[in-house]
Amino acid sequence: MQRNVYFVTLPGVMSLDLTGPAEALRLSGQFRLHYIGPQPEVMMSTGLMVSHLQPLPQSLPEGSILIMPGVAESAENFSSMVAQTTCDWLHQQKSAIEAGNLTLVCICSGSLLAGKAGLLDGYQCTTHHDVIGQLRQQVPAAQVKDNRIFVEDRSVLTSAGISAGIDLALHLIATHLGPQAALDVAREMVVYFRRGGDDPQLSPWLRYRNHLHPAVHRAQNLMAAEPESAWQVEEVAARAHISARHLTRLFRQHLGISVRDYHEQLRIAVAQQRLQQGSGIEKAALAAGFSSARQLRRAQERWR
Repeated sequence: MQRNVYFVTLPGVMSLDLTGPAEALRLSGQFRLHYIGPQPEVMMSTGLMVSHLQPLPQSLPEGSILIMPGVAESAENFSSMVAQTTCDWLHQQKSAIEAGNLTLVCICSGSLLAGKAGLLDGYQCTTHHDVIGQLRQQVPAAQVKDNRIFVEDRSVLTSAGISAGIDLALHLIATHLGPQAALDVAREMVVYFRRGGDDPQLSPWLRYRNHLHPAVHRAQNLMAAEPESAWQVEEVAARAHISARHLTRLFRQHLGISVRDYHEQLRIAVAQQRLQQGSGIEKAALAAGFSSARQLRRAQERWR
């Protein structure tokens, strides 16, 4: 079932804030995109017109994602009557967000309007470095984080600008559809994964995929599909249609780590997921392919 995504589209909307995440979500094939606003037509930051916008709805379906892109000249555009109308409407969504029935996503300076609407009070958040001081001053009840690509706190996600919105969209895809779906979209868009939020278990699945070498991707796909298996370099190389020596060199060249180290990080991620699901450390270790909890702890120490 497709998840509904609503983009709040205001005058001066940053074109990449809008189209970057929208294209990533579209490519996944599992999100239904809607474009809403208080006006039926607006001009983007690049001068292009966006038309046929739907009116701001009285309510949003449960489980929807509400995306607030940034705008150019935010001091001016967020002070307009159109922005105030939107701010009032955003405030009406506060209870649904706090209840976890609606996910709020702010991109770039979009955090400023969401903050003005009271949606960031008590939440960790971030924004574009040019306006992060303004956000901290404007929303003292928010926990504003510096130097973050994106921040996730319960049902509120915020990102820096401008291409960081794509990173956040990929994170949404990974969360709802799984890491492999996000990897597929990233490769289709020819973009890099950049570690951003507070979800370190995604790191080995996504962090080492910022290359375009097909043989290395084949090897990674193989180990990611069965991380608990006792993979040997020779077997992985054979199934990736490459020599073991060449695969070892390619991993060092493109990933900066060995095949064994990559596999170990996948296993650690699996164990961490099992622990988060309530498994004891011994069961989590065995499920991830470790011989014991002690071996898991030693592996974790190596990567801290």
